[in-house]
Amino acid sequence: MRFIVTFIIWSLSAVVAVAETNIQQVTTKGGITVWLVDEPSIPFVALEVAFKGGASLDAPEKMGATYLMAGLLEEGSGDMDASAFSRATEELAASFGFDASRNSVSISARVLKENQDEALGLLKQAITNPTFSDASFERVRKQVEAIVKSNLSSPQKIASSALNAIAYPSHVYSQPLEGTLETVAGLTVEDMRVAHKNAMAKDRIFVSVVGDIRAEDVGPMVDSLVEDLPDTGKALPEKTEFKASGGITVVDYNTPQTVALWAHAGIDIEHPDFFAAYLMNHVMGGSAFSSRLTMEVREKRGLTYGVYSYLASQEYADSYVGSVSSSNDRIKTAIDVIKEEWRKMADNGVTQEELDAAKKYLTGAYPLRFDGNGQIASLLVGMQMNGYPIDYPKTRNDKVNAVTLSDVNRVAKELLKPEAMRFVVVGKPEGLVSTD
Repeated sequence: MRFIVTFIIWSLSAVVAVAETNIQQVTTKGGITVWLVDEPSIPFVALEVAFKGGASLDAPEKMGATYLMAGLLEEGSGDMDASAFSRATEELAASFGFDASRNSVSISARVLKENQDEALGLLKQAITNPTFSDASFERVRKQVEAIVKSNLSSPQKIASSALNAIAYPSHVYSQPLEGTLETVAGLTVEDMRVAHKNAMAKDRIFVSVVGDIRAEDVGPMVDSLVEDLPDTGKALPEKTEFKASGGITVVDYNTPQTVALWAHAGIDIEHPDFFAAYLMNHVMGGSAFSSRLTMEVREKRGLTYGVYSYLASQEYADSYVGSVSSSNDRIKTAIDVIKEEWRKMADNGVTQEELDAAKKYLTGAYPLRFDGNGQIASLLVGMQMNGYPIDYPKTRNDKVNAVTLSDVNRVAKELLKPEAMRFVVVGKPEGLVSTD
């Protein structure tokens, strides 16, 4: 579903230290805001384009349409079929990627400076004039159906789908990204054209460019790339709240290893206490080897190989989510320990030693994310979509370090709700039954 990054492009990734990342904001004549990092050391340009909305724009009876449409963007455009498009891309030593998530459709491009215009012309054709041929449509639809079938036999996917249905009833977040077997079977080529028009419009676009290109050249390049897209797309969804109440939902599934997901309401990424919550979660379940959940559930009791938690701050809803798996006869004990750790953190918070260690880890690891032109371009688009200011990469660690122990412990009391935790358990758990 995604174009494989060619070795020649991958090997040209330029490392730019976060402290030296000079981000410029360019507004094109067409009114599109672009974040640019002019990095001339290697003749290579990385482009990232995202359209807000994604699969959340699918109507209930058309679930999977946006996901399938994104998979078809590299399957031929203009007068090119899929093979001709692939050959042309390879001959230009370019790399294109197309993807759809619940919240966006994203497009990545990695091109050499020497043939930038020709490569981006090819990309423009894929973005604005996809063929959606019958042959490609049927082939990619079969691929999506195979993914949907695989999801139906994955305890993790089953649990995630059940949790979303309970937490977001009557909202698009309750719909599976890839659709169902019934909805995918009912999709048509015309549905692909509608999904393309709905999702890929200029009123919801975010763009970043990193590489050997000057600011005065970025505007014309971006305007040319998207000029043939519609000005407006389908209306974006409304925000919703996490609506699941506390309790346990057991989904019977024949497997020796039970999977459990849990969640309750979370915190918006724009909330002033978000960094305090982020640090708190790192101590609770965000650090792979030193978190409280790992120490209590895995290291001390040997109940699992892995347990974690994270703040799921999405575009239209916020939740606090965790996951654990264990044998059928031990999953109840694992869940009991997790609940107890949730209570302890809510009541007592974190220690200064834990907070200092979390800050050290999170501030030290952050610059490592800026490890190449393509990665930087992707991060910059994400920052734009989250509403971050352009100086965020340089100020982010200061925001982390500014959080105090009292901030974290206040947020722990406010955010952690042991009685509101909804567990969805998939397997043959011994000693657990659904509470409603």
